[in-house]
This record gives sequence, structure tokens and C-alpha cells, in this order.
Amino acid sequence: MFSPLAVISTVIFYMLLLFAVAQLVERRITKSGRPLKSPWIYALSLAVFHTSWTFYGSVGFASTSGLLFLGIYVGALIGIMFWWVTLRKMVAIKETFRITSIADFISTRYRRSQRIAGLVTIIALVGILPYIALQLKAIVNSFEIITQEQSGATSEYSGIFITLIMAAFTIIFGVRKLDPTERHQGMIVALVVESVVKLIAFASVGLFVCFVLYDGLGDINTRIAEANLSYITQFNVVENSASMWMTLIVLSFAGIFLLPRQFHVAVIENTDQKHIKTAMWLFPLYMIAINLFVVPLAAAGLMSGLPAESADFFVLLLPQQAGYPTLTMFAFIGGFSAATGMIIITTMTLSTMVSNHLVLPVIECFPAAQRLRTHLLQIRWILVVLILASSYWFEHEFSDSYILVAIGLLSFVAILQFAPAVFGGMFWIKGNSGGAFSGLLAGFFIWCYTLGLPTFIKQGWLNQEILVYGPWGIEQLRPEALLGLDGFNPVTHSVIWSLLFNISFYIIGSLIYHPHKDERTLTTEFMAAMQPLNTSSKARPTGLDAYITLSIKIEEAKILLSQYLTADKARESVYTIAEDLQVLGKPHITIIELIEFHRMLEHLLAGSIGAASAHSAIEQTIRYSDRESSDLKALYSHIYNELSTKSVAQGIEDEEDDLLPNGFGMLSSLQSQIDTLESTVGQQQKEIESLEAKLEARYEEIFKYRMETQKANQENDELRGQLNQLPRNPSLK
Repeated sequence: MFSPLAVISTVIFYMLLLFAVAQLVERRITKSGRPLKSPWIYALSLAVFHTSWTFYGSVGFASTSGLLFLGIYVGALIGIMFWWVTLRKMVAIKETFRITSIADFISTRYRRSQRIAGLVTIIALVGILPYIALQLKAIVNSFEIITQEQSGATSEYSGIFITLIMAAFTIIFGVRKLDPTERHQGMIVALVVESVVKLIAFASVGLFVCFVLYDGLGDINTRIAEANLSYITQFNVVENSASMWMTLIVLSFAGIFLLPRQFHVAVIENTDQKHIKTAMWLFPLYMIAINLFVVPLAAAGLMSGLPAESADFFVLLLPQQAGYPTLTMFAFIGGFSAATGMIIITTMTLSTMVSNHLVLPVIECFPAAQRLRTHLLQIRWILVVLILASSYWFEHEFSDSYILVAIGLLSFVAILQFAPAVFGGMFWIKGNSGGAFSGLLAGFFIWCYTLGLPTFIKQGWLNQEILVYGPWGIEQLRPEALLGLDGFNPVTHSVIWSLLFNISFYIIGSLIYHPHKDERTLTTEFMAAMQPLNTSSKARPTGLDAYITLSIKIEEAKILLSQYLTADKARESVYTIAEDLQVLGKPHITIIELIEFHRMLEHLLAGSIGAASAHSAIEQTIRYSDRESSDLKALYSHIYNELSTKSVAQGIEDEEDDLLPNGFGMLSSLQSQIDTLESTVGQQQKEIESLEAKLEARYEEIFKYRMETQKANQENDELRGQLNQLPRNPSLK
């Protein structure tokens, strides 16, 4: 119907138009000096949740499983109902700690652990690659449909070409600057345009089918009954439908919070917590609108004689079969928008996570590689290409084994593994890094075993007998019937076991592991940051001498930032911090101002390399003089004693030192020293108690000896008295 050149030209023109919109928005923001704050833009940008899985896959799902496709949206709607309690807390945390990704969020809660951040990144990377592959598959297949190029050179290289286009536009849209917090408002507006386009495109095809091909919804409903397709409008079509409904609800509930692209748009890009209120009613309306015509489209496709195996693309095939090329192209652009929005945001987020939490820690370990720290932006470009290339490989190798919905669910189960660490960390103060790491590791292992391994087996890479008889012939270890749990859909089976292991290890690990004091400090700060409307500010303490030379500290900060940013950017950032603190121009500053300077420096660096990496870089680079260290100790001791007194007065009963001063993140090394001193004092106290016990025993022995001596003396005196009283014999004289 369309030549490949015409389709490619249309796609490039459409993407350039989106880029022009993004550029205009960014220029307007630059000129006005004010960020773009619109609750409607924020709410509509959340529609990145609806990918090609929704645009194409929902129709295919409905054609085989009836209304079960709604389960993935019911869970999301339930999650949205709790946004004012959960999402608002996440946004508050982002604002306090300058979070850049879901990996950054989880690691910040748990001691800014690079190990946890790296594990979260690996899970996201492995789990989301199939989902990106799903989008590439949708674009490639839809391209082949409207060009009718099912074979030949054009079809063979279309996947590679589309992957390269996605890589180029991901870099242009999302990875043009190093700091993720500086670049996205123009891209978010472009994302909103894509959301509107895909909604209008899907609705246009739906209205065309209902009122052009048929005489309205009533006519379609009648024909459904006549064609024995009534199962399309039923809830219980598949086997174990109740368990599948619960599975989809659980997966979508977690996905609306934890999918990397969703977390980025909903949390990182939020400019005002009040916008969440608008999103809580506008986004559900969008979700309902884009699913209104799923059932009519599925029924129309089956009744028109289109092959059932092509149900995923009924949205394209119906107008194409009816001879409406313009509507077909519009539907293609709608599906393309649904896929590219997800690809750009997800790939950008994954490249940031991988560079911050996998590549940068490796660079820091090798002095010869540390020169690469100034090339993090270029490293992210390379990572974008590698991520998309890996996704294309997955699409090329495994797409024939799964329909669109199955590939999407594979990724949803992987992302579900973040749920215990995220929600447990937000609402359970005893959750700690030991429990989080063990829970994530256990859940990810079960996901790999119950879903990843069967994927490779079904592809023919491993022996099929493993699925039937289990590894080494142990039936209890069958990947899709672990410990004899049989009769469930593989996705449901994986959700049950991975979530069970994840939550169990998280709780048990948190109860067994006793976190270090700096982790308990960060936990207190994390929990305090989630309190609503916590906008009270306190004046900086006075009375301390301004003896610290500001120029030395500024040069030290420049050296640190120049390892990750350009020299000009580093210099500009340092002077901006000094100006914000109102110390620019002062020859000397106080210890409190130095603490604030370093705290803001860490937050600035966190925007580029993540909170965990920034905290590590600060600890390794920033040094304090003996007087500064002494003042920090005195300041810490004063604050600690003040808060401890207040806690007792308010009747707060915490174990040991669990209530510690929040803020002053730069004092973690000092806290470690104090912890060591307390341990030494405790050991000395035990030694003193042991000596006192020995001394007491010695006193008792001396007392007994004195008593026995006195008793012997008394007996001697009595004997002498008795001898003196005896009559003397005169003859003895």
C-alpha cells in the first residue's frame, strides 16, 4: 500500500516535528527563566504507560482471552488511588535527595549502597530489554504490514534501520546533556504530543470500525453473538482466570510505580506535588478512553476474516483491508508514537542507571580509567546504542516464541522484584540494606529460573526435558512447576514464587542484619523527608568563628566537579552554590556554612552521577583539617544530645540510638568514628566490671579471713581466762 521510502520519510518528518516542539519549549523556558509547570502536561505525560502493548497488544489479548486484558489496567487504577499517599512521598524524596532513577531511589533508602544500586540496575536492564524488544517488534511488524514487504532486502534490514533511528532520536531527545535534571521539559511536552496522537489514532480506528464498517456498537454486539464470539465480552475465558486476574492486577499495580520509564515521568519529572491531584483523575480518564474500542476492534477483526494470529495488528489491518490508506498511515503513526515514547524514556533512564551504578564504580576502581570520568556523556551515548542493539537481538531471536502480551509480562514480573524494597523501605523503618539486597537477589534469581530459563529452553538453546522432568531429573525443580506448584500459568507461577522469596528474604534479612549507625541516620532522614508539607526552615546557627578560607574550599570543589563535568560547568556550578549560600565574596566561612556547601555540592553531583556515586566521590575527595574535624565532633555531639533529650521528653521509645539527627550527610565518617569509640568504651566498661567483680571477691576473702582471725583471737582469750581461773598446786612452788 505504501512504499518503504514514503513510510520512512513520514516517520522522520514526524520525529523532526516532535524535536522542533521540544526545542521551542526549551527555548521558551530559557528565555523566561521559569520552568514549565502545568498539571495537564504532567498528567498526559504519564500516558507513556500505554505502549504498543496497549495500542496493538490489547486487541490481540482480547481476541483470545476476552476481557482479561483489563486486568493490567485495573491494577494500575488501584495504584493511582493511592498516589497521594505513595507517589507524593516519592516526589518528596526526589526533591530532598535529588534522585535520578529508580536505582538511585532504592539505594538512597539503603545506605546509598552501590551494591544495591548495581543490582537494581542489572535487574532493570535484564528485565526491560524484552519490553524494549516488544516495541521494536511492533514497529518492525507494523512497518512490514503497511508496506506489504514481508520478505526481501527492505524487510530484512528494516529492523536494523529502525533501531538506529531509535538510537539517534533517544540521544537527541534525552541524552544531550549530562545532568538529567536540566533537559527534560521539552521532551516531556513532545511526549504529551505523542500521547495525544496515539489516543486520537486509536479512537479514530475504533470509530471507523463501529460507525463505518458497522452500524454502531449495538450492531457489533449482535454480530458477535451470531458469530459465536461472545467469549470476547466475558471475564472468565482462560483456564485459572481468577489467578490470572490477580496476577495482572498485582503486576500493573507495581508497574504504575516502578517501571523505570513510569518512575522517571511520574517522580523525576514532577515539578509540583500538587500536580498529582490532577493526574489522579485525568490519567484514569485517558486510560479508559484508550481502551473503549479494544473489544469492538477484536470482534471486527475476527468477523472480517482476518487471521487470528494477526490479531495484535487488527488496528492496522482493518482500515487497510477496507481501503482507507490515510487512516492506515495515521494508525501506524499512533502505534509508532506508543512505541517510541517508551523506547526513548526507558533507554535514556537505563543508560543513566548503567553509567552511574555499573560503569562509574568500575572506572573508580582503576586509576588508569579515571580519565573517562569526563566522558560520561559520551559513555551514555554508547550505552544507548548497546541497549537498543541488545533489544533488537532479543527481538530477532525470541519474537517468534511470544505474542506481544507475553513479552510485556516477562518484564513486568522482573520489575515486580523492586516492590518489597521500595514499599518496605517507605513504610517499614526496620527495613535495611541487608534485607533489601538479599530480597532483590532472591527474587531476581527465582525470576531467572522460572521465566528466563524456560525462555531459552523454548527457543531450543537448552534441553526440553528440563521443563518436563526438571534439572538432573528432579521433578520438584521443574522451572514452571517449582516444588510441585503445577496448574498455573507460567507468569502466575513466577509471580508467586519470586514474590514469596523476595518478601521472605527482605523481612528475615532486615531482622537479622543490624545496620550501621550511618545507615540508621540516613533512614531517619529518608523517613523525615516523606512527611507532607515539611517546608519549615530554620536559621543557620550563629556563634561559630568564621575561620575557614572559602577560596581553598572552592578550589577543592572545582577539582572534584571537573572530574565529571567540563571545567566551565564545574566553575559555574561551584560559584552558583556559593552565591545561593550567600557566602560569595566572603574571605572566610563558618563550619555550618561549610557543611551546607558540601551538602549542596553532593546534591549537585548526584544529578549527574547518582546519589550513591556522588556520596562516595565526596567521601573520597573532601578532607577536613584538625580544627574542622574537632568542630564537627562538637557540633554533632551537641545536636545529638539535644535530639536525645527531646526524644525522652516526648516519650519516644527507640532502641539504642535509632533516633539520630537527620541532615548533615557529610558526617557519616564522623559517625563511624563515634561508633568505634562507643564500642571501645563498651569493651573498657566490661573490663572494669570484670575487675570490680574480682576485687569484690577479694574483699569477701579478706573479710572471711578477718572474721576467722577475730574468732581465733576470741577463742585464745577464752582459753587464757580459763587457765587463769584454775587453782594452783602449792607443791609446785
